Amino acid sequence: MVESASMHARLMRRATFRQLEIFEAVARLGSFSRAAEALFLTQPTVSMQVRKLTDVIGMPLFEQVGKRVYLTEAGRELYATCRELFRTVDAFEMTLANMRGLRQGALHIAGVTTAEYFLPRILGHFCQRYPGIEVSLEVTNREHALERLRANLDDIYIFGQPPDDVDVEALPFLENPLVVVAAADHELARARRIPVERVAREPFLMREPGSGTRLAAERFFAERRLAPRVRMELGSNEAIKQAVAGGLGVSVLSAHTLRAGEGDLVALDVIGFPLRRHWYLVYPHGKQLSIVARTFVEFALRDVEAARK
Repeated sequence: MVESASMHARLMRRATFRQLEIFEAVARLGSFSRAAEALFLTQPTVSMQVRKLTDVIGMPLFEQVGKRVYLTEAGRELYATCRELFRTVDAFEMTLANMRGLRQGALHIAGVTTAEYFLPRILGHFCQRYPGIEVSLEVTNREHALERLRANLDDIYIFGQPPDDVDVEALPFLENPLVVVAAADHELARARRIPVERVAREPFLMREPGSGTRLAAERFFAERRLAPRVRMELGSNEAIKQAVAGGLGVSVLSAHTLRAGEGDLVALDVIGFPLRRHWYLVYPHGKQLSIVARTFVEFALRDVEAARK
């Protein structure tokens, strides 16, 4: 107990808050590389900061077995201390936000890439209503958005498909229909009630593995014992749209990605489509939202409802 108290004292005097954040991510994820991805740092930076923190503590914090790292006894003690410290800091920041009301504050949102087609409009309306709020938006692929969620780096997350392996609150707030997209001059562009079997024979352009849109499309075809012919995997909706317009194949995309006036793309009339899905406002289960985050959730629900009328 005395040794533990002494370690805590040295920690608070010499360790930086960033070092503790990095250590906590490595401990929670069990990997230096995964922590680096979650925090958007390089792996050498993560390793260096953990070494510096180890020097401060004076005892090893991790031991490596194969490719996975495990906490030592001192590491487990420090991990518990970090979690307690972060909860205290979060509570303090929430108290400050509540004291300020909505005159000032910060809102951190992370979402998957397709959210860029609708979320800026909602955020624009929110900032007009609450001009004192500073908003940061991180738009990334699903895997990185999940890493940020696991690391609790943001207030709210936007997913088209909430994660199954993380305990979260998920509030549906906007319809997200998925459609089969083809070039305007495709032979099926003017066809009606196209059988799914016919579309499955077309070369498909898909998002990267793990993408929510791709998961939904693969599930749809698998339920019908069909396997689309994947010609190419692309990392963004815009790249897929350009490839589809260029005649490289068809794709399944959110209807939100199709802008008015884009005459080179059409949504095909395929039996079973559009796939009816939703966008979700997501945050970790049990997380106490700040007054700013709670207000945004309520605002987004109202804004979307008003847009329907």
